[in-house]
Amino acid sequence: MTDPWVALEPGADPAERVRVLHRAHETFTEAGTVPRPVRGVVADSWRRSARAGVHPDGTADIELTDGDLGAWRAEHPLAHVMPLFRELMGTFASDGRHLLAVCDVHGRLLWVEGHTSTLRQAGRMNFVPGARWAESAVGTNAPGTAVAVDRPVQVFAAEHFVRRVQPWTCAAAPVHDPHTGRLLGAVDITGGDGLAHPHSLGFVQAVARAAESQLALLAPRRPDSGGPGLATLGRDQAVLTAGGRSVRLSRRHSEILVLLARRPDGLTGDELLCALYEDESVTPVTLRAELVRLRQVLGPGLLASRPYRLTAPLESDIAAVERRLAAGAVTTALAAYAGPPLPASQAPAVVRLRRRLADGLRAALIAGSDADLLADWAHAPWGEGDLDVWRALVTVRPTASNQAHLASLESELAVPNGWARLEDR
Repeated sequence: MTDPWVALEPGADPAERVRVLHRAHETFTEAGTVPRPVRGVVADSWRRSARAGVHPDGTADIELTDGDLGAWRAEHPLAHVMPLFRELMGTFASDGRHLLAVCDVHGRLLWVEGHTSTLRQAGRMNFVPGARWAESAVGTNAPGTAVAVDRPVQVFAAEHFVRRVQPWTCAAAPVHDPHTGRLLGAVDITGGDGLAHPHSLGFVQAVARAAESQLALLAPRRPDSGGPGLATLGRDQAVLTAGGRSVRLSRRHSEILVLLARRPDGLTGDELLCALYEDESVTPVTLRAELVRLRQVLGPGLLASRPYRLTAPLESDIAAVERRLAAGAVTTALAAYAGPPLPASQAPAVVRLRRRLADGLRAALIAGSDADLLADWAHAPWGEGDLDVWRALVTVRPTASNQAHLASLESELAVPNGWARLEDR
C-alpha cells in the first residue's frame, strides 16, 4: 500500500478485507497481538485503546447536552466554519447517506449532520453531538484517532476498536488555528464501505485546509500592540513577536527569554547558569556565547547586561494564565493553557516553572469539581496520566469509560488509592 493512512489499496476486495480484519481484531482482543495485514496506524491505535482501558463491547458516553452543548458550540472556534463545512460536505453527506461530523480537540462531537436514516442508525451507537469519541474513550475511530495523532486518517470497518462501530467507515482530518498552529478538532465523514477510498480521505483533508484558510480570514491576527510577546505554551521553541515580526527561537534562547521575562530586575551570569544548566561544569563562556547569539536574533536594544535583563516588558502566555488563575478565572485560565511551557526543556528553572503552573491549574480544577473542566484536562495529552484529576473526574462524572480509564491508570501505576499525583507530566 502506497499510503498507510488510506484503508484499502486499489483493487482490494472490501468484503474479504472485512473478514480478515474481523479475525485480526479477535486475535488482538484475545491474545494482544496484531497480525497482518492490519495497518501500522491501526495497530498502534488498537494498542493505545487497550492501554486506555477501552472495552471492545463498550460505547461512547454523552458528556454535553442541551445548554452545555449549545454554549460549548457557540464558543468554539470551529463554529465559525460550520457554514463552510455544510457548503462543501452537506450535499455529499446527504446524497451519499453519509454523515458530516465535527469534533473538538478532546474528541467530543459538536455537530453531526447528514442523511436522516443514517443519523438514526448512528444514534444507536451514540455517534451524536455531545458524545466523546476520543480514542481514549471509544478506541480507534477516524475523528478520535485524527486528533490523537494529528494526521488525516481513514478507518475502515473492523479497524474500529469497538465492535458496534465496525459496520461503519470514516475519514477525518484535523483542523488547526491558522495563526498559532494549535489543534482545534477534526472534520469527519462517516458512512458505509464506499468511503474506503483515497478520494474520501483527500476530500476531508481539503475541507480541513479550506476551513483553516477561512479561519485566517475571519479572525485575522490583531495588529501588534507595540510591546513584545512570547508564546511558549505547548511548544518546544518559543515564538517572539515584536515590532510587527515573529521569530521562532532556539530551545536555549526560549529558556533564557522565559526566565528574563519573569525577572524585570535581571539575573546575574551565575544565576542564569544555575537556572539553565543541570551540568555544573558548564562555563560562563558557554552562556555568554548563547547571549551574544540571542542579542543578534533580538536586534539592538532589547537585551542588556550586568545584570542580564530585558529593556522592555515582555508579555508571555505563561503570565496570562497565571493572572487569570490568581483572579479565580479558572475557565479562562484553562482555555489559555495550550500545554506545558517548553515541554522538552530540562533547564532546572523551567522545569520548576512548568510544574508550578500545572500544579496551580490542577489544584483549582480539583477544588472546583467542574466536570467539563476536569474532563478537558484529563483528556488532554498532559492529563492522560494525571491520577488525582482522573479520580476527581470520576467522582463527579462516573461514566463507564472514565471509570475504566481510572482503573487502567491505577493498575498501570500500581499505586494504592490516595497516592499523590504523578510528579511530572
